[in-house]
Amino acid sequence: MADGRKFVFVTGGVASSLGKGITAASLGRLLKARGLKVALQKIDPYLNVDAGTMNPYQHGEVFVTEDGAETDLDLGHYERFVDINLTRKSNVTTGQIYGSVIEKERKGEYLGQTVQVIPHITDEIKQRIHEVAEEWDADVTIVEIGGTVGDIEGLPFLEAARQFKLDVGADNVLYLHVTLIPTVAGGELKTKPTQHSVRELRSIGIQPDGLVCRTPQPLTEEMRRKIALFCDTPFDAIFEAVDTDFIYEIPLLLEEQGIANWVMDRLRLSDGNPDLSDWHELVRRGRNPVDEVKVAMVGKYVQLKDAYLSVIEALKHGGFDNQVCVKICWVDAEQLNDETAPSLLKGVDGIVVPGGFGYRGIEGKVAAVKYARENGIPFLGLCLGLQCAVIEFARNVCGLKNANSTEFDESARHSVIALMDEQRRVVQKGGTMRLGAYPCFLKPKTKIAEIYRTQLVYERHRHRYEVNPRYHEILEKHGLSLCGISPDGKLVEAIELPDHPFFVATQFHPEFKSRPNRPHPLFSAFIGAAIGQRDALTVETAAKV
Repeated sequence: MADGRKFVFVTGGVASSLGKGITAASLGRLLKARGLKVALQKIDPYLNVDAGTMNPYQHGEVFVTEDGAETDLDLGHYERFVDINLTRKSNVTTGQIYGSVIEKERKGEYLGQTVQVIPHITDEIKQRIHEVAEEWDADVTIVEIGGTVGDIEGLPFLEAARQFKLDVGADNVLYLHVTLIPTVAGGELKTKPTQHSVRELRSIGIQPDGLVCRTPQPLTEEMRRKIALFCDTPFDAIFEAVDTDFIYEIPLLLEEQGIANWVMDRLRLSDGNPDLSDWHELVRRGRNPVDEVKVAMVGKYVQLKDAYLSVIEALKHGGFDNQVCVKICWVDAEQLNDETAPSLLKGVDGIVVPGGFGYRGIEGKVAAVKYARENGIPFLGLCLGLQCAVIEFARNVCGLKNANSTEFDESARHSVIALMDEQRRVVQKGGTMRLGAYPCFLKPKTKIAEIYRTQLVYERHRHRYEVNPRYHEILEKHGLSLCGISPDGKLVEAIELPDHPFFVATQFHPEFKSRPNRPHPLFSAFIGAAIGQRDALTVETAAKV
């Protein structure tokens, strides 16, 4: 037994993106509501050391933790649902595991042993799981194993999970398997994929204690009994995750089915009275908006919405706070320029330019910033969005023709965005950016200071390039407020236009710290400004008529 700690392993079968992350996050929320200390960890079987160098089209967004780890997007779900700030220990990859084992072997730490997957790789995996449990002093540690059962990459992690029951005792480990109940022609639900998935898991040596079935419609009692019979899973341990357009409802749907009570009973934990009042209020507000606002998201990965997942969710949170539904209008930055902007951005109440890397789509983002600035449309720039705003202002207000970032044009005459001297020596890409939480001083009597209601904030970063200090004075002289500054005064963290209804951009990523029941103030203020500006224009138009 591991000091009374309990472990829940969440696995998945049949297909990826079934909702393992949402299931793990929802269970974490329900257990925390019962007064338990909960730790969460995502295991990714890919060989990359982290998600930092991966294309968003392959992996979705890169979520950044307070301590600067570039991680899987599921950690964003964990943080938003459970309302905790995770660390780098909460994301484990094959690259990390094998890298560590090989390093130990080279140092002679295995004393001449033949280094093998079992026990050396599996021991390393188990050590990482125990480390995150110890870091949080957790009553329950929820470990999500990425990929699907049967993938060759995931076998060492599943083997480590299997061994856990022997190591810490059967009463301290629970296996929860997420699987698919699809429909065929005529809308008939089929359990066969679930049966095959469980059979594959059992062939590895893991008998799931419970199943979470992703399904487009509720399961009948007959189907549940069939699943229980063929999968050797108790009838009362079969739960359904019915498709929904509002993911924050899932914890309450699972709570109604008794999943948390079942987990508590199975792990021999005393069940407390859960306090989910704030979550019920969140769902009520989210399900009953009184209005709608349209926000343009100008990016280059618009075909894959997961590339901007935290921004999307933070906008929704801002909507909950203002009791409006946020309709996101996706605008491909490559299709945008000064001529197309009026048609592509027509009718939007606000414009967001999110983070990103590379030159593709940059001129379209700059055009979007110009359109927002000149037409009084509320604008929020995030990371690269701030850099595009500085480029646009330098070109069109300061008169610095061809102003640019050295990321996009190394020979730019006016490199208003550039690498700092200490960054120029960096050769490798992975993990070399400014990552994680850094302090930022907000200038008093600025809009952003009023929004935060404080003058010192800590926000998460993920970038290399900075506003070139040589251009700070000329930017401010022409009216751009450098309203957020690093403690040493060298780095611009936030900008705003004082005479604009709402024109704010940050070098950091506030979306990573937004919670559904505690929206980030910048997103709440942005949505509020979008509502206010739209209403003001409506009144103005009516007056003219």
